[in-house]
Amino acid sequence: MENKTFFEKHKSNVWFWAFIVLVGSLFFLIPRMGLDAGNSGDEDTFQIIQGNYILDYFRSGGEDTNCLTFANLKYYGSSFDLITAYFNDTFGIDDIHVTRHIFNSFFGWIAILFVGLIAVFVGGWRAGFFSVLLLFLSPRFLGHSFNNPKDIPFAAAVISAIFFMFLFFKQFPKVKWYTIVLLILSIAFSISIRIGGLILFGYFGLFGFIYLISTLRDNKLALKEANSKLKNKKTSIWTGAASSKNILRLLIYGVGICVVGYFLGLLLWPYALQDPIRNPMEAFAAMSKFEIAIRQNFEGALQWSDALPWYYTPKFILMTIPVAVIIGALIYPFTGGWKKGNRMSTFMIYFMFIFPVFWIVYTGANVYGGWRHSIFAYPPMVVAAGLGFDALIKWVNKKEIKIVLTFLPFLLLIMPFMHIVKNHPYEYIYFNKFAGGMNNVYGNYEMDYYYNTTRGATEWVIENAEKSGLEMGNKIKVATWHYQSVKYFLRDDTAKFQPLFVRWYERGNSDWDYAVFPITGIASEQIKSEFFPPKNTVHTIQLDGKPIAIVLKRTDKSDYLGNKFKKEQQWDSAFYYLNRAVQLDPANESVLMNLIELHMMKNQTDSAKMYMDQFMKIDPYNESVNYFLAYYFLQKGDADQALSTCKKILKYNFKFGGAYILASQIYIQKNEIKKAEKMLLEMMEHNVMNNEGVSLLIRIYQAQGMDERAAYKKLYKKFAEKYEKDGDEENYELYYKLYRKM
Repeated sequence: MENKTFFEKHKSNVWFWAFIVLVGSLFFLIPRMGLDAGNSGDEDTFQIIQGNYILDYFRSGGEDTNCLTFANLKYYGSSFDLITAYFNDTFGIDDIHVTRHIFNSFFGWIAILFVGLIAVFVGGWRAGFFSVLLLFLSPRFLGHSFNNPKDIPFAAAVISAIFFMFLFFKQFPKVKWYTIVLLILSIAFSISIRIGGLILFGYFGLFGFIYLISTLRDNKLALKEANSKLKNKKTSIWTGAASSKNILRLLIYGVGICVVGYFLGLLLWPYALQDPIRNPMEAFAAMSKFEIAIRQNFEGALQWSDALPWYYTPKFILMTIPVAVIIGALIYPFTGGWKKGNRMSTFMIYFMFIFPVFWIVYTGANVYGGWRHSIFAYPPMVVAAGLGFDALIKWVNKKEIKIVLTFLPFLLLIMPFMHIVKNHPYEYIYFNKFAGGMNNVYGNYEMDYYYNTTRGATEWVIENAEKSGLEMGNKIKVATWHYQSVKYFLRDDTAKFQPLFVRWYERGNSDWDYAVFPITGIASEQIKSEFFPPKNTVHTIQLDGKPIAIVLKRTDKSDYLGNKFKKEQQWDSAFYYLNRAVQLDPANESVLMNLIELHMMKNQTDSAKMYMDQFMKIDPYNESVNYFLAYYFLQKGDADQALSTCKKILKYNFKFGGAYILASQIYIQKNEIKKAEKMLLEMMEHNVMNNEGVSLLIRIYQAQGMDERAAYKKLYKKFAEKYEKDGDEENYELYYKLYRKM
């Protein structure tokens, strides 16, 4: 009877039907689209392996502990990977990515569904329809829905928990049992993916505090009105939902839901099961200070993820979400969001997408890969945008203007819609009009940072590769920087193909016949140069006319043979093949590097300089070439130019340890000991200190008049101060003890 009442209440609302049809269609459409997607960078390298390890852990009763030692993945719950590993293993599924991408897409759909439900809850069916459409036509979110096994399931868990929080406070104090259960399960699932789900505890507590303040305010206003009419001074504001009984009930509910959700979230997480309190807190601390840093192209330079500009995440978000979402979210507070009845929900919605981004900026978090780590903050922003367009329509009175405004979000979504249609399955590589389009961002920002294009590129190789007679063996060797993904797609053709790992800048040094490279991690200057893509490119995957992945075909192996003879110290043969290779392709980086090294080793500095200049036409900031250039200047007696070159290297890559040491040595030659020491202390500060640097620093301290004991004592003190500043208590204690012993 209750369902019938609900249906009868809404069946005449066209936006109710639009919402149902859209959400129902996306239930089938998104997983179907996900089947076309390639594998994400984390799947084959980490997630699938860890999922199988966790499955082995539970099947062995905890005796198989590989999942506790693999990479840093013990700090993640990885419930998604466990579930899909169990499913694939149980049903004997060979193409395991089909299952993973369907499941992943389903969680994307769940996030879209709950975005719509929150908007319906606050603004009605039209607001819900707009919100669903806005999130579906957010190319970055949609693309990640296909194959991002951490961020999308986590976002789905967070946004569903937020919806049940809204429902909880609407029903309070008589909260339905299913609301409590579903809220607990949402919290538990978020924690089972990553410990960052603890943020929901903060949301729930803040929600409860605002709810209580709002209730007291309403009671106070009601009491004031009653007093003015009835002259009754005995009524208290501590009544109804704000009574002491209900405050206690709210506290019990809140603590109970969080505690049960927390421990349920640990059930599929082996590391947490070892110590349910200490280990999750350790994981939280580790995720807050993520140690693995990678270089990525941002604003036209390869920058380390642990030293990105503070505005990296907010800028990337504003560059890569639909303009419609930005406009809708901006207008809502002025068109209806701050009306009396909406203030609580408006504050919570905006807080839940602003706070996570603010926290990333405030803490200087180590993030990379666009803003995928904060995808969970995006759905509330879309809710605000959907509510904004709905409130704008309600705000005007003229029917004709209402009709025009109804079409506004559709018009603003034409560009992302066309991007999705034109560039499937690479939707996530999207930049909006604020970014200036592909012509402006290409080469200045990472494109396929999740390596989706390896599928399309490898499938092209499978269909088109032919033996050329250059093969050194029975198989066609396919080189790539992203080995696991290419290996997966060649799994049914192992009789014909052999995958091998090759780095981009070293590709000429290895024996391969075809090569697959997304353009991730390649220097901006090279991507935008006349030498890119290389002349032996036989296939490209393009997005808006720009290559985002390339397939190379080996037409000659002189570069490989030259490097081979160089390693064997057969210098004449090495020079012969390398000179031949550079004539065939003057932009072959590995050949140029080998020739530079050989000529420097032979003390033929002018010849080496010629190849350095040639290399820097391709990549002027390459650290290795500039390092050789600094040595060239030293040999020419130009210490100042050598020092300047070292500083150029460190400006572009502050983790290139050799430049610190060389610069310090130059300062020592110039008898500028303090500057030599400062250079090595900067090396220490950036966590690239090595044994050579330590030895040099000790020598500097001894040159300042210290004996060996005093020199080491000062060294240990410097290390202790550095780690104390970093908040690394373990290393601080280690070096402080060494310092005290001296």
